[in-house]
Amino acid sequence: MPILNIEIKARCNTPDQVRKILEQQNARFIGTDHQIDTYFKVDKGRLKLREGNIENSLIHYDRPNQSGPKASEVALYRSKEGAALKEVLSKVLDTWKIVDKQRSIYFIDNVKFHVDEVQTLGSFVEIEAIDKDGSIGKKKLLQQCEHFMSLLGIKEEDLLDCSYSDMVENL
Repeated sequence: MPILNIEIKARCNTPDQVRKILEQQNARFIGTDHQIDTYFKVDKGRLKLREGNIENSLIHYDRPNQSGPKASEVALYRSKEGAALKEVLSKVLDTWKIVDKQRSIYFIDNVKFHVDEVQTLGSFVEIEAIDKDGSIGKKKLLQQCEHFMSLLGIKEEDLLDCSYSDMVENL
């Protein structure tokens, strides 16, 4: 069953302040992950292999390019180590883009926060309100996302309508 996310991505001029607010809210800090996301060319949605020291996953997602909170259906396969999987994928799919980032990961209940430093792009914050089993619902996820946008001081003009891969593509 796909996972339902309501998420935002925004430019962040004050990543240390965002981390401080999350800590004040007793967010659970998972750690800082050096992640290499390899995006593959596919006909529908996006397919990326994430290789990190904390998170390793093959992720397919489909979501509209729009600023503000947006719904995304995610299919996720957690892998132990990506090298063998990357080799197989690279034999059958062309690589589209590679995104290299340092990601600080936090959780408050079902809401995941990323404070990212993306190579060549700068600093960003992401909020993902996650419903893994259909028990929360889209309306509540949207409310959670909007609440944390306000708490973290994310302004409309900071919101992005595309993924890091799109931004790398447009460099």
